[in-house]
Amino acid sequence: MKKILNIRYFLIGLGLSYFASSCVDLDEEVYSAVTADNFFNTDEEFISALGQAYTSLGGLGNHSGLWSINEIASDEIVVSHKGGDWFDGGVLLQLHQHEFKSDNPFFQNSWNFLFGGINTCNRLIFSFETLDNPSSEAFIAELRALRALYYYWALDAFGNVPIVTDFSDTEAPDTKSRQEVYDFVLGELNEIIPLLPTAKDGTTYGRMTKWSALMIRMKLYLNAEVYTGSPQWALAAADASEIIDSGIYSLMPSYQSNFLINNSQSTENIFVYPYDKVFAGGFNWVMMTLHIVSQSTFNLTQQPWNGYQTVEEFYNSYVDPAKNPGTQGPVWKGLALEQSTGTIDGRLSNFLVGPQFRSDGTTLVDPGVEPTDPTGRNGDPNGPPLTFMPYLNEISPGGLRQAGARIAKYEFEVGGTDNMSNDFVIFRLSDAILSLAEAKFRMGETTEALALVNQIRARAGNLEPFTSITEENLFAERGREMFVEMTRRQDLIRFKKYGEAWWPFEGMNRPKLVHSPGSYLELFPIPQPQLLANPKLQQNPGYN
Repeated sequence: MKKILNIRYFLIGLGLSYFASSCVDLDEEVYSAVTADNFFNTDEEFISALGQAYTSLGGLGNHSGLWSINEIASDEIVVSHKGGDWFDGGVLLQLHQHEFKSDNPFFQNSWNFLFGGINTCNRLIFSFETLDNPSSEAFIAELRALRALYYYWALDAFGNVPIVTDFSDTEAPDTKSRQEVYDFVLGELNEIIPLLPTAKDGTTYGRMTKWSALMIRMKLYLNAEVYTGSPQWALAAADASEIIDSGIYSLMPSYQSNFLINNSQSTENIFVYPYDKVFAGGFNWVMMTLHIVSQSTFNLTQQPWNGYQTVEEFYNSYVDPAKNPGTQGPVWKGLALEQSTGTIDGRLSNFLVGPQFRSDGTTLVDPGVEPTDPTGRNGDPNGPPLTFMPYLNEISPGGLRQAGARIAKYEFEVGGTDNMSNDFVIFRLSDAILSLAEAKFRMGETTEALALVNQIRARAGNLEPFTSITEENLFAERGREMFVEMTRRQDLIRFKKYGEAWWPFEGMNRPKLVHSPGSYLELFPIPQPQLLANPKLQQNPGYN
């Protein structure tokens, strides 16, 4: 009921937005009208309008936007060019190979997502500020918190962006430095955090609270050295501690429970976007990652696209190769869990690997599998079985159809559509715990850092605790826990690993990707269409 209640209010907001922008017959007699005077009288009416700002977040879970540029540019995700599929003008290869170009449409989509959300927040703030209603102050604070989230993502991805807060200002905005954007977001959060609600219940689910705003500020401080040149580990630790010590959130006994179809009961998720396959669509990972014939595994109403895959080395970071040699290279036969004689990381549920079957348990055949596929296609008289293997042969042009562990972090619904109903997790407690561990480690408080990291490992299941904490195992643990939660690119940059040679693909006929920490490639280029539309914008250094 909590999820349904909030989605209903979001949809009311969408409906108002629709009617406000629709064409009308000016000669038609108007019997009623929604105005500031006769509408914003109750909290429910404010919340329905707020829905317009929150629904902008619906772009997170689909292809070619902010999530995609962060993940494909990291060492987690690749979308290989599979024969005639997924070349798409080379834009996906450019992202993974760090050949960023300002005309890549993924950057334009991401910019539109961010500034579309900012613009909606500004419009609603402008409307609420005209009201003589004591309730408006709290809702304006909530909108400023949401706007701060969009700006935090913008400064992380693009760095030097315009700061726009006045909806009535028609002047084209100037580019502001990353330091200025950082200072703006921090100033906004410092002002509104005391005004935000602290409750965790049906009235605040999927909405900005003190705790989600503290997560944004914690992230700012955690990455402050990257953003401004001045580390802020103690301040990051203070915000993380406040969230943890509140006692409002607790780790779920099962990691997987945070990502179920019905994950609104998670005690760990701090801020989510409540997708719904009927009322709030756009969460398309089931289409983006599964093989075409996986439709028969889950009885899906639509055929998946066979696109997004996990980088092999990243998958193998969950499995000790000394205890499980079958996971390495082209000899892998999809038996990782069965072959392992050591400990099992329960977070392997993040991936779909091994032989795939129809929903009735019969073998699922991939009629288009390549003759060079190493999964034993010639051994089955009934045809080649679909087998997802972590092995990736190359990125282009001959990526194998069955190569790459598939993203299975969120539960797939049997009988599901191309839209998933799982709530998309933006912030959760485990990130705060690992962030506190990192901040303490950076400050030399290694005993406390070790205990925090081992708390996360203990929940993962059957894992031996670390006996010491190092930068390497802290970084690796963040990767395993936070897979595809849009943190990895940021972590790579902060740990000075962004640009290391993580490309294992054979047949690429090009040098390994290597660029030094601090490279201009740590920022994405300002999209070319934005530069053409607004001559006051300045391209990030290093890009033409």
